[in-house]
Amino acid sequence: MYWVLLALSCAPSFGPVSPPAEAAATTLSALNLVKLDGTAMPSAELAGKVVLFVNVASKCGYTPQYEGLEALYKELSPRGLVIVGVPCNQFGSQEPGKPEEIATFCRMNYGVTFPLLEKQDVNGGARSDLYQFLVGSEAGGGKNIGWNFEKFLVNREGKVVGRFSSKVTPDAAELRTAIEAALGK
Repeated sequence: MYWVLLALSCAPSFGPVSPPAEAAATTLSALNLVKLDGTAMPSAELAGKVVLFVNVASKCGYTPQYEGLEALYKELSPRGLVIVGVPCNQFGSQEPGKPEEIATFCRMNYGVTFPLLEKQDVNGGARSDLYQFLVGSEAGGGKNIGWNFEKFLVNREGKVVGRFSSKVTPDAAELRTAIEAALGK
């Protein structure tokens, strides 16, 4: 009898299985993005587009990149490029403003017309779902964001295909080449 009980206790269980813990989104379309004004960004705004996500800040040495980002957006949005700015205050507290202040700063100083999302954490335990998706991708490499104005390129299928440091300006050849490849000349 003892051997039977021991054998049964070692047998695999085929009973109900607990559901897996909720995982980070694995596709761009699965994310719930919120614009700077607090409204939802419909996934249709990004579906089938090439998207350049940039963590931005108003009081950073890289802030003048807004000008180049806006120029890139105006030039290539007719071909399917969307630039999405993601304000972040994690680097030297360089984005302390409220949503209205951020929007006004971007519009008045750089003529920004591309979409801006709500302020987010890009590193640490409170890293947003968007940045979990970007950083956790193969192209993201799992490495923390180094500073403001780091860029992630997502292709039309919603796959992250490039990551570019803050030092890579919007007019840099390596960024432009990657965007052109994703747009499909």
